[in-house]
Amino acid sequence: MKVYIVKTSNRVEGIQALFEKCGIPDLKDKKVIIKPNFNSDDPFPATTHIDTLKTVIQIIKTTTPESITITERSGMGDTDKVLKNRGVYTLAEKEKIEVVNLDALDDEEWARKGTTGTHWKKGYLVPKIVLDADYVINLPCLKTHRFGGDFTMSLKNNVGLVAKWHGDYNYMWELHSSLNQRLMIAEINKDIPCHLIITDGIRGFSTGGPEKGKLIEPEILLLSTDRVAMDAVGVAVLRIFGTTEKVSQGKIFDQEQIKRAAELGIGVKSPEEIELVAVNPEAKSIIEKIEKILR
Repeated sequence: MKVYIVKTSNRVEGIQALFEKCGIPDLKDKKVIIKPNFNSDDPFPATTHIDTLKTVIQIIKTTTPESITITERSGMGDTDKVLKNRGVYTLAEKEKIEVVNLDALDDEEWARKGTTGTHWKKGYLVPKIVLDADYVINLPCLKTHRFGGDFTMSLKNNVGLVAKWHGDYNYMWELHSSLNQRLMIAEINKDIPCHLIITDGIRGFSTGGPEKGKLIEPEILLLSTDRVAMDAVGVAVLRIFGTTEKVSQGKIFDQEQIKRAAELGIGVKSPEEIELVAVNPEAKSIIEKIEKILR
Protein backbone atom coordinates (compact mmCIF):
# COMPACT_ATOMS: atom_id res chain seq x y z
CA MET A 1 0.00 0.00 0.00
CA LYS A 2 1.44 3.33 -1.05
CA VAL A 3 2.02 6.31 1.22
CA TYR A 4 2.97 9.39 -0.78
CA ILE A 5 5.21 11.93 0.95
CA VAL A 6 6.10 15.43 -0.16
CA LYS A 7 8.65 17.54 1.68
CA THR A 8 7.46 21.14 1.77
CA SER A 9 6.47 24.05 3.97
CA ASN A 10 3.86 25.17 1.42
CA ARG A 11 0.74 23.11 2.04
CA VAL A 12 -1.15 24.38 -1.01
CA GLU A 13 1.62 23.40 -3.42
CA GLY A 14 2.27 20.24 -1.44
CA ILE A 15 -1.31 18.98 -1.61
CA GLN A 16 -1.46 19.79 -5.30
CA ALA A 17 1.75 17.80 -5.82
CA LEU A 18 0.31 14.83 -3.93
CA PHE A 19 -2.74 14.72 -6.18
CA GLU A 20 -0.63 15.20 -9.29
CA LYS A 21 1.43 12.17 -8.28
CA CYS A 22 -1.37 9.80 -7.29
CA GLY A 23 -4.22 11.20 -9.38
CA ILE A 24 -7.43 12.98 -8.43
CA PRO A 25 -10.27 10.50 -7.83
CA ASP A 26 -13.25 10.64 -10.19
CA LEU A 27 -16.01 11.91 -7.94
CA LYS A 28 -18.48 13.13 -10.54
CA ASP A 29 -22.00 13.07 -9.08
CA LYS A 30 -20.69 11.48 -5.86
CA LYS A 31 -21.56 12.40 -2.28
CA VAL A 32 -18.29 13.36 -0.59
CA ILE A 33 -17.69 13.64 3.14
CA ILE A 34 -14.66 15.41 4.58
CA LYS A 35 -13.66 14.70 8.19
CA PRO A 36 -11.12 17.29 9.36
CA ASN A 37 -9.67 17.48 12.86
CA PHE A 38 -11.34 20.30 14.75
CA ASN A 39 -11.30 18.67 18.16
CA SER A 40 -10.66 21.94 19.98
CA ASP A 41 -10.50 25.68 19.42
CA ASP A 42 -6.74 25.71 18.95
CA PRO A 43 -4.53 26.51 15.95
CA PHE A 44 -2.68 24.01 13.77
CA PRO A 45 -1.19 21.49 14.49
CA ALA A 46 -3.84 20.94 17.16
CA THR A 47 -6.45 21.25 14.41
CA THR A 48 -6.56 21.01 10.64
CA HIS A 49 -5.04 24.06 8.98
CA ILE A 50 -7.77 25.95 7.15
CA ASP A 51 -5.60 26.13 4.02
CA THR A 52 -5.33 22.33 3.98
CA LEU A 53 -9.10 22.02 4.15
CA LYS A 54 -9.59 24.74 1.55
CA THR A 55 -7.11 23.23 -0.90
CA VAL A 56 -8.63 19.75 -0.65
CA ILE A 57 -12.13 21.15 -1.16
CA GLN A 58 -11.09 23.14 -4.21
CA ILE A 59 -9.34 20.18 -5.81
CA ILE A 60 -12.27 17.85 -5.15
CA LYS A 61 -14.70 20.41 -6.60
CA THR A 62 -12.96 20.15 -9.97
CA THR A 63 -14.38 16.62 -10.28
CA THR A 64 -17.97 17.95 -9.99
CA PRO A 65 -19.27 15.84 -7.11
CA GLU A 66 -22.95 15.94 -6.23
CA SER A 67 -22.10 17.33 -2.81
CA ILE A 68 -19.24 18.00 -0.41
CA THR A 69 -20.05 17.95 3.30
CA ILE A 70 -17.77 18.62 6.25
CA THR A 71 -18.77 16.53 9.27
CA GLU A 72 -17.32 17.11 12.72
CA ARG A 73 -17.82 16.74 16.45
CA SER A 74 -15.38 18.52 18.75
CA GLY A 75 -14.26 16.58 21.80
CA MET A 76 -12.77 19.53 23.69
CA GLY A 77 -15.25 22.37 23.34
CA ASP A 78 -18.54 23.33 21.77
CA THR A 79 -18.50 22.07 18.18
CA ASP A 80 -20.41 25.03 16.78
CA LYS A 81 -18.07 27.55 18.41
CA VAL A 82 -14.97 25.63 17.39
CA LEU A 83 -16.05 25.45 13.75
CA LYS A 84 -16.96 29.13 13.74
CA ASN A 85 -13.74 30.29 15.39
CA ARG A 86 -11.54 28.07 13.21
CA GLY A 87 -13.05 29.57 10.07
CA VAL A 88 -14.87 26.47 8.86
CA TYR A 89 -18.29 28.06 8.41
CA THR A 90 -16.81 31.02 6.55
CA LEU A 91 -14.87 28.70 4.24
CA ALA A 92 -17.90 26.51 3.61
CA GLU A 93 -20.01 29.53 2.71
CA LYS A 94 -17.41 30.76 0.23
CA GLU A 95 -17.02 27.32 -1.34
CA LYS A 96 -20.78 26.67 -1.28
CA ILE A 97 -20.57 23.39 0.60
CA GLU A 98 -22.35 22.05 3.68
CA VAL A 99 -21.16 21.67 7.27
CA VAL A 100 -22.83 19.19 9.62
CA ASN A 101 -22.33 19.62 13.35
CA LEU A 102 -22.72 16.02 14.50
CA ASP A 103 -23.69 17.12 18.01
CA ALA A 104 -26.88 18.54 16.49
CA LEU A 105 -28.06 15.29 14.85
CA ASP A 106 -31.31 13.68 15.96
CA ASP A 107 -31.40 10.10 17.25
CA GLU A 108 -32.73 8.70 13.97
CA GLU A 109 -29.73 10.14 12.12
CA TRP A 110 -27.36 7.70 13.83
CA ALA A 111 -26.76 3.98 13.25
CA ARG A 112 -25.67 1.70 16.06
CA LYS A 113 -22.61 -0.39 15.26
CA GLY A 114 -20.05 -2.51 17.10
CA THR A 115 -22.39 -4.27 19.51
CA THR A 116 -20.47 -7.53 19.06
CA GLY A 117 -16.80 -8.29 18.60
CA THR A 118 -15.59 -5.03 20.16
CA HIS A 119 -14.59 -3.70 23.56
CA TRP A 120 -17.47 -1.20 23.54
CA LYS A 121 -20.12 -2.07 26.14
CA LYS A 122 -23.06 -0.86 24.05
CA GLY A 123 -21.41 -0.50 20.66
CA TYR A 124 -21.17 3.01 19.21
CA LEU A 125 -23.22 5.35 17.04
CA VAL A 126 -22.04 6.35 13.55
CA PRO A 127 -23.80 9.08 11.54
CA LYS A 128 -25.89 7.78 8.65
CA ILE A 129 -24.73 10.67 6.49
CA VAL A 130 -21.22 9.20 6.62
CA LEU A 131 -22.40 5.63 6.03
CA ASP A 132 -24.42 6.79 3.02
CA ALA A 133 -21.55 8.74 1.45
CA ASP A 134 -19.82 7.59 -1.73
CA TYR A 135 -16.41 8.88 -0.71
CA VAL A 136 -14.94 9.86 2.67
CA ILE A 137 -11.79 11.95 3.10
CA ASN A 138 -9.93 12.01 6.43
CA LEU A 139 -7.69 15.03 7.23
CA PRO A 140 -5.78 14.25 10.44
CA CYS A 141 -2.90 16.04 12.08
CA LEU A 142 0.37 14.53 13.31
CA LYS A 143 0.44 14.44 17.09
CA THR A 144 0.56 12.49 20.30
CA HIS A 145 -2.41 12.04 22.65
CA ARG A 146 -1.83 12.37 26.38
CA PHE A 147 -5.30 11.14 27.39
CA GLY A 148 -4.70 7.48 26.64
CA GLY A 149 -4.76 7.25 22.86
CA ASP A 150 -0.93 7.60 22.75
CA PHE A 151 -1.14 9.15 19.29
CA THR A 152 -3.92 10.74 17.26
CA MET A 153 -3.85 10.47 13.48
CA SER A 154 -6.31 8.99 10.99
CA LEU A 155 -7.71 6.19 13.18
CA LYS A 156 -8.20 8.45 16.19
CA ASN A 157 -9.56 11.31 14.07
CA ASN A 158 -12.61 9.18 13.34
CA VAL A 159 -13.57 9.26 17.01
CA GLY A 160 -14.96 12.67 16.04
CA LEU A 161 -17.53 10.86 13.91
CA VAL A 162 -18.88 8.82 16.83
CA ALA A 163 -21.69 10.19 18.99
CA LYS A 164 -20.74 11.47 22.42
CA TRP A 165 -24.17 11.06 23.98
CA HIS A 166 -27.20 8.88 23.48
CA GLY A 167 -29.81 9.59 26.09
CA ASP A 168 -27.87 9.81 29.34
CA TYR A 169 -25.06 7.52 28.19
CA ASN A 170 -21.69 9.16 27.49
CA TYR A 171 -19.75 7.11 24.94
CA MET A 172 -16.71 9.37 25.18
CA TRP A 173 -16.49 8.89 28.92
CA GLU A 174 -16.56 5.14 28.33
CA LEU A 175 -13.82 5.43 25.72
CA HIS A 176 -11.44 7.73 27.55
CA SER A 177 -11.79 5.96 30.90
CA SER A 178 -11.21 2.49 29.48
CA LEU A 179 -7.94 0.57 29.64
CA ASN A 180 -8.95 -0.68 26.20
CA GLN A 181 -9.12 2.83 24.73
CA ARG A 182 -6.58 2.21 21.96
CA LEU A 183 -8.33 -1.00 20.91
CA MET A 184 -11.68 0.78 20.91
CA ILE A 185 -10.29 3.56 18.72
CA ALA A 186 -9.29 0.98 16.14
CA GLU A 187 -12.61 -0.85 16.38
CA ILE A 188 -14.82 2.08 15.37
CA ASN A 189 -12.89 2.26 12.12
CA LYS A 190 -14.24 -1.05 10.86
CA ASP A 191 -17.65 0.61 10.57
CA ILE A 192 -16.50 3.99 9.27
CA PRO A 193 -15.68 4.22 5.55
CA CYS A 194 -12.51 5.99 4.50
CA HIS A 195 -11.22 6.31 0.95
CA LEU A 196 -8.47 8.91 1.23
CA ILE A 197 -6.27 10.32 3.98
CA ILE A 198 -4.12 13.43 3.80
CA THR A 199 -2.03 14.06 6.91
CA ASP A 200 -0.60 17.53 7.44
CA GLY A 201 2.79 16.92 9.02
CA ILE A 202 4.28 20.30 8.22
CA ARG A 203 4.17 20.69 11.98
CA GLY A 204 3.14 18.33 14.74
CA PHE A 205 3.21 17.58 18.46
CA SER A 206 5.78 14.98 19.53
CA THR A 207 4.62 15.02 23.16
CA GLY A 208 1.45 16.19 24.87
CA GLY A 209 -1.48 16.55 22.53
CA PRO A 210 -4.09 16.72 21.32
CA GLU A 211 -4.55 20.48 21.82
CA LYS A 212 -1.00 21.46 22.84
CA GLY A 213 2.40 19.87 23.04
CA LYS A 214 6.04 19.97 22.02
CA LEU A 215 6.16 21.46 18.55
CA ILE A 216 8.07 19.70 15.78
CA GLU A 217 8.43 20.69 12.13
CA PRO A 218 8.82 17.67 9.84
CA GLU A 219 7.63 19.80 6.90
CA ILE A 220 5.89 16.91 5.15
CA LEU A 221 2.44 16.13 3.78
CA LEU A 222 1.33 12.53 3.39
CA LEU A 223 -1.39 10.88 1.29
CA SER A 224 -2.68 7.31 1.35
CA THR A 225 -5.85 5.28 0.99
CA ASP A 226 -4.91 3.09 3.97
CA ARG A 227 -5.39 4.26 7.55
CA VAL A 228 -3.11 1.66 9.10
CA ALA A 229 -0.28 2.42 6.70
CA MET A 230 -0.72 6.15 7.23
CA ASP A 231 -0.67 5.95 11.02
CA ALA A 232 2.27 3.54 11.07
CA VAL A 233 4.27 6.00 8.99
CA GLY A 234 3.11 8.82 11.24
CA VAL A 235 4.36 7.01 14.34
CA ALA A 236 7.71 6.51 12.61
CA VAL A 237 7.90 10.25 11.97
CA LEU A 238 7.18 11.00 15.64
CA ARG A 239 9.97 8.62 16.61
CA ILE A 240 12.40 10.40 14.28
CA PHE A 241 11.79 13.65 16.15
CA GLY A 242 11.77 12.11 19.63
CA THR A 243 8.43 11.32 21.19
CA THR A 244 6.80 9.88 24.29
CA GLU A 245 7.92 6.66 25.92
CA LYS A 246 4.70 4.89 24.95
CA VAL A 247 4.90 5.87 21.29
CA SER A 248 8.60 4.96 21.24
CA GLN A 249 8.18 1.46 22.67
CA GLY A 250 8.46 -1.73 20.62
CA LYS A 251 7.61 -2.39 17.03
CA ILE A 252 5.25 0.05 15.39
CA PHE A 253 2.83 -2.72 14.44
CA ASP A 254 2.65 -3.68 18.12
CA GLN A 255 1.20 -0.27 18.99
CA GLU A 256 -2.32 -1.16 20.11
CA GLN A 257 -4.24 1.11 17.73
CA ILE A 258 -2.31 -0.18 14.75
CA LYS A 259 -2.23 -3.82 15.84
CA ARG A 260 -5.98 -3.99 16.44
CA ALA A 261 -6.81 -2.16 13.21
CA ALA A 262 -4.60 -4.57 11.28
CA GLU A 263 -6.31 -7.53 12.97
CA LEU A 264 -9.70 -6.20 11.88
CA GLY A 265 -8.61 -5.84 8.26
CA ILE A 266 -8.91 -2.06 8.27
CA GLY A 267 -5.57 -1.74 6.50
CA VAL A 268 -2.19 -3.34 5.97
CA LYS A 269 -1.06 -6.03 8.37
CA SER A 270 2.70 -5.47 8.29
CA PRO A 271 5.30 -2.82 7.44
CA GLU A 272 6.38 -4.92 4.47
CA GLU A 273 3.08 -4.04 2.78
CA ILE A 274 3.85 -0.31 2.90
CA GLU A 275 5.52 1.40 -0.04
CA LEU A 276 6.81 4.92 0.59
CA VAL A 277 6.72 7.16 -2.48
CA ALA A 278 8.77 10.36 -2.65
CA VAL A 279 6.75 13.03 -4.43
CA ASN A 280 9.76 15.33 -4.65
CA PRO A 281 13.52 14.72 -4.27
CA GLU A 282 13.55 16.53 -0.93
CA ALA A 283 11.35 13.79 0.57
CA LYS A 284 13.92 11.04 0.02
CA SER A 285 15.94 11.84 3.14
CA ILE A 286 13.06 11.51 5.60
CA ILE A 287 11.74 8.47 3.73
CA GLU A 288 15.07 6.73 4.36
CA LYS A 289 14.73 7.49 8.07
CA ILE A 290 11.11 6.30 8.13
CA GLU A 291 12.07 3.06 6.38
CA LYS A 292 14.68 2.23 9.03
CA ILE A 293 12.23 2.76 11.88
CA LEU A 294 9.21 1.21 10.17
CA ARG A 295 10.86 -2.08 9.25
